[in-house]
Amino acid sequence: MLQLEFHYLTLADRDAFQAVTLRSGRRDCNFAFANLVGWQFWYETEVCILPDAVVLRCNIEGERTYMVCAADVPSCELLQALCSDCGGKLRLLGLEDDVATTLQQRACLQGITINVEPRRNEYNYIYRRADLAALQGGKLKAKRNHVNKFRTDHPSFEYRPLVPNMFEQCRQLENLWSSEKAPTDEEAYAHISSAEAMSIERRCMETVFAHWDELNMLGGSIFVDGKMIAFTYGSAVTHDTLDVMVEKADRTIDGAFNIINQQFCAHLPEQFVYVNREEDMGLAGLRKSKLSYHPEILLTYNAIHLA
Repeated sequence: MLQLEFHYLTLADRDAFQAVTLRSGRRDCNFAFANLVGWQFWYETEVCILPDAVVLRCNIEGERTYMVCAADVPSCELLQALCSDCGGKLRLLGLEDDVATTLQQRACLQGITINVEPRRNEYNYIYRRADLAALQGGKLKAKRNHVNKFRTDHPSFEYRPLVPNMFEQCRQLENLWSSEKAPTDEEAYAHISSAEAMSIERRCMETVFAHWDELNMLGGSIFVDGKMIAFTYGSAVTHDTLDVMVEKADRTIDGAFNIINQQFCAHLPEQFVYVNREEDMGLAGLRKSKLSYHPEILLTYNAIHLA
């Protein structure tokens, strides 16, 4: 039987990890290396890197959970190895509809019952970068109008690539954003307080800032009258897809979120055909906002359970 050897994910895993993930075609934001490093402290993520797959073992919702990144559907051999590792009570997350169905069919042929659990709150919203940069057409007219109004109100605004000497300004803006955050956003962290949620997000951000170059981060910012009013950053999931990990803006400035989104996409390297803006966490307002940009791909997300 295939033997899986896990260890805690570290920066030293980057090259071997991305040798699999960048060419896998799996655009799930959970396989962006920088994202995993940033949230390592929260999910206690461990990794097993195989020649043709990356297997993650982590603590999600209080349960030992696995995720697999591979170009193909996980093999029966790998599934058996996961079952052995977890003592037969398998919880596997991050499966697209077709992958979950194939695994269910394969298991059925072996007399094994797998339960598939759709997780709509974790569907990834993936857009064509060029669409977000140009905002052309009737579907994106409202977004285009917000950007144009921002340009009219702030004709001297500047877009600047995000670099380490700007991180302190990011922290100040993040503090402002946090103080204005809507109470309903607490629903995303129903089991903890809003203050704790802010602290968790800030710790992730600080980890990314501390290893910015090693994680090959890309970021952008908007300045008005010499003051930062928005910033964002992300990292590659695959060779053609960038995961947007963070986007913060001054909520009091009309169009601030629209302009940072549009400008960041306009300045990204052309290798990135797609931009993954992650999940909506089941928040009604966030879901409405992400759908209003008309994603090219709504990446399905399922869990399978084998007990």
